[in-house]
Amino acid sequence: MGGGMVAMLFSDIEGSTMLLRRLGDRYLEALEAHRRILRSVWTAYGGTELGTEGDSFFVVFPTAGDAVRAAVDGQRGLETHTWPDAERLRVRIGIHTGTPGVHDGDYWGMDVHLAARIAAAAHGGQIVVSAVTRELAHGITVRDLGTHHLKDIPEPERLYQVTADGLQTDFPAPRTLGTATSLPAPATPLLGRDHDVERIRALLADPDVRLVTLTGPGGAGKTRLAIGAAAELPARFPGGVYFVPLAAATSGQVLWSTIAEVLDIPPRERGRVVAYLAQRTLLLVLDNLEQLQDAGQIVAEIIEGAGQVKLLVTSRRALGLPGEYRHPVVPLQAGDADSAAVQLFVQRARAVRPEFTLTPENTADVVELCRRLDGLPLAIELCAPRVRLLSVKELSARIGQALDIASTSSATPERQRTLRATIAWSDALLTPEYRRTFRQLSVFAGGAGLAAVQKVVTGIDPLDAIAELCDANLITLVEGPDGTRIRLLETVRQYAAEGLTAKHETAHAVYYADLAEELERTKQTSPDYPIERAEADLDNFRAALAWSTENDVPTALRLCSALGWVWMLGGYLAESRARHEEVVAAAGTTASPELAACLRGLSNLLLVQGEIERAHEVTTRSLQLARDLGDPAGVAFGLTVLGSVQRAQGDLEAARTTLTDAVGRLRALDEPWRLARVLGHLGGIEEELGNFGPAEELLREALTRTEELGDVHEIAAQGQNLAYLLILAGRLSEAADLVLELRPTVLALGSPGLTMAFSNTAMNLLLRRGDPVGAARLFGAEEAMGERLQIPNPYLAEELAEALELVGDTLSRADWEGYRQAGRAERVEDLLDRLTFPAG
Repeated sequence: MGGGMVAMLFSDIEGSTMLLRRLGDRYLEALEAHRRILRSVWTAYGGTELGTEGDSFFVVFPTAGDAVRAAVDGQRGLETHTWPDAERLRVRIGIHTGTPGVHDGDYWGMDVHLAARIAAAAHGGQIVVSAVTRELAHGITVRDLGTHHLKDIPEPERLYQVTADGLQTDFPAPRTLGTATSLPAPATPLLGRDHDVERIRALLADPDVRLVTLTGPGGAGKTRLAIGAAAELPARFPGGVYFVPLAAATSGQVLWSTIAEVLDIPPRERGRVVAYLAQRTLLLVLDNLEQLQDAGQIVAEIIEGAGQVKLLVTSRRALGLPGEYRHPVVPLQAGDADSAAVQLFVQRARAVRPEFTLTPENTADVVELCRRLDGLPLAIELCAPRVRLLSVKELSARIGQALDIASTSSATPERQRTLRATIAWSDALLTPEYRRTFRQLSVFAGGAGLAAVQKVVTGIDPLDAIAELCDANLITLVEGPDGTRIRLLETVRQYAAEGLTAKHETAHAVYYADLAEELERTKQTSPDYPIERAEADLDNFRAALAWSTENDVPTALRLCSALGWVWMLGGYLAESRARHEEVVAAAGTTASPELAACLRGLSNLLLVQGEIERAHEVTTRSLQLARDLGDPAGVAFGLTVLGSVQRAQGDLEAARTTLTDAVGRLRALDEPWRLARVLGHLGGIEEELGNFGPAEELLREALTRTEELGDVHEIAAQGQNLAYLLILAGRLSEAADLVLELRPTVLALGSPGLTMAFSNTAMNLLLRRGDPVGAARLFGAEEAMGERLQIPNPYLAEELAEALELVGDTLSRADWEGYRQAGRAERVEDLLDRLTFPAG
């Protein structure tokens, strides 16, 4: 090996560390295949291998043309090879031609360093060459990448990308200094942001758009998104794309000097920066501007003084400039195993545990963990590395400590070392008045309507504060069934709640007790059930109930008694039972109409869950309490529950007597809604006694009264009761017509209890209309639904025996059981939606 002109090629695998973590033991297989492919082309073109360390090569070729042709064939071979686990191994190659020195069998000198720096500037799959190489390698096709500053190389170097059939053509700008590659090289892929990147690119491609501001809460990933979007844009900006980190900037002067430093402009002052920018077409990425009071003024000066410059800004609040285009950066979706938040968690977990993967055992825990972290990339990146020490379930159990989990990376900025530090950074920029409002808003769980905010929050005008806090991205505004609602990310709310007082908790609990009672009245007098409205504040109701159970029992009783219908219709039976038990225990023996109402609610739940004897005990206590209080309405309501309990105990005569008494009292009290329901219960008892005529009369009166009230849910409930009676009376065509008429309403309401009752009626009709297969599937689906919702069916054995008797010889027992088991894997709602009845 002698001196003279040679072509020096350096190559290495892009992202080899991440590839190792993903492939594990199979990485060695990939590494050997990579070496085999490249060594074959090095040899074919006369290359001399001078160095191989890990995944890198240093190879010298006699001519520039040989080096380039070897690189092209090497990239083609790598591209067509099948890699383990369907991975894509990407190699970056740089080539420079020069006359390096030779010493002790090795090459040295600036030409060697330049070749290495050119390779470092390339991306995986790319071949980048120096100007000399391009001149000497005759017949090659290249793309001019412009002039770049390379690290430790004193003079700028013009770089070219080799283009050829079979090679990728589109790459981000080279990783160099002073132009586009002042963008930081991200350590991880950008996940779940394709739509964001597309919109930002489209905005910056618009000639009329000069300023795009990415806004969002701390930790939402604004900086990472800005870098990802900017990396796609160098071709649009001949003067380059410059990343300017400003989190540490404390004044306008520091901002100007930081921009000058990135642009390498001496002296580092405002006038020189503006003059420099005025001569260029470039993109400035200004990162973290929220703490600078005069940031808007400085950005305006740049826009006015440099007509070809565009700015991509990240800030927790918008700058408020004319012509500013805002792009909100929201947390990642965390809905399922394929969501971006979960992918990010898995990616970061594998960085510390390469073998980590989603399994049937841990997937639900990972999804729930990401959801409780609000899908915030920073929160996920802080928590995921803890799987090195903890299982996902253990990590989820410690989620309450998420604010104080610290980054394990020394590269993390101080303001993002913990979630607490990230939120505190925004909090510190608020005035004291807005900071107090921010604390008070944390009393709302799951968000709140503006009416609630104005009622509960004290101090300055809440609407002014909401505007300020929304601008600061500490809250968000969303549309709900009650209009505009404010929402705090749970991690942000956890931070703010540390400043709450009992006064705020009391006002919150009282407001939601009032709201619960108002919604209950609306349910009884309005044709539209306000279930959607109630569920919008379900988390607030829960929070108010939890706090008042410990601190304000009368308010807890109000909440508990008023919310029973919400829990029942929404299918929250287990939760409702637990809440009722807690409140009743907290109330002790203190007599009140609210306690009597709460006991009635508990009785209904016990009855639904099959605990009939305890239901009788609790109902008796509620009824006696109402009598002791001299509460006629409470007595009438108590009798309705007692009658249902007696019916479940099998004492139909006692139930008929009790409910007949209740009907008389309710007629006298002018309680049309409750009267309609009790008429339906009494009709059901007459039906069981075989008195179909009186039963139909009672059910039709109940249906008429509910239709007059416009109560859609009760119309469907009473209608399906009537349909079942018609089935028992042998009037199958009438029953089928009524079931098909009611079906759309039942499915639209989505009430689990009503759906299951309606399903049972439809199943009985199918049995009698000659469709045992459809009946068996519906039987199994309803059975499984009850198990999922923890609603036991005390009549299951009796219903099964009756069904099999009706099936007779039309279907074997084995076939019935097979269709029943198949139905258990289906949704009741889907089967009802496809429901048809054989003619007959």
